[in-house]
Amino acid sequence: MELLRFLLLAIGVSLSGVMAPGAVTAATIAQGTRNRWAGVLISLGHGLVEIPLIFLLMAGLAILFQAEVFQIIVGLLGGGFLIWMGVGLLRARAENPQAVKSTSGPVMTGLVLSAGNPYFLLWWATVGLNLALQAKSFGWIALALFALVHWSCDLIWLTILSFTSYHGTNLLGPRNQRIILWVCGIALVGFGVYFLRGAIVGLRGSVA
Repeated sequence: MELLRFLLLAIGVSLSGVMAPGAVTAATIAQGTRNRWAGVLISLGHGLVEIPLIFLLMAGLAILFQAEVFQIIVGLLGGGFLIWMGVGLLRARAENPQAVKSTSGPVMTGLVLSAGNPYFLLWWATVGLNLALQAKSFGWIALALFALVHWSCDLIWLTILSFTSYHGTNLLGPRNQRIILWVCGIALVGFGVYFLRGAIVGLRGSVA
């Protein structure tokens, strides 16, 4: 019964993080316009980072995530990737909004947007770590179950987003599809600039 209550709590906390607007949300909507299964594939890439990360946290990796130099490096690399992805999306869709190709495959998108997202890593070094420790108190099987439940929240939400995006743009037509893709591209660039700015500010602070 205690484990069940914990898993329900974990679902609630996980959904609050999963459903918050962010780079993964924007990328899923953008790629979902051409591929209804983009959310499933992005969640797979996300899981390739997230599930091993949960177990690595139990081995003490949280200390590394909390280190300022690590956050700066991740912010610079992750911010640069987001800007590249957003600009590529804007340029491609401006030339041909019906193009099927994207700047990055869905699985790789989920993997890189997870590994290169400072706030994803910080969440797991704080809130996520607390949940993982609680799960571990029930045993390793409970920790594995927690990892599966948390990832399932990502899978369900991102699948809903990509299916909605795919069917919505097909009904709305090319013009509205172009608008949605531009908004997503701008959002990715915006998130990238935000990450880069935070990393640069942190870099200046560490040098001063």
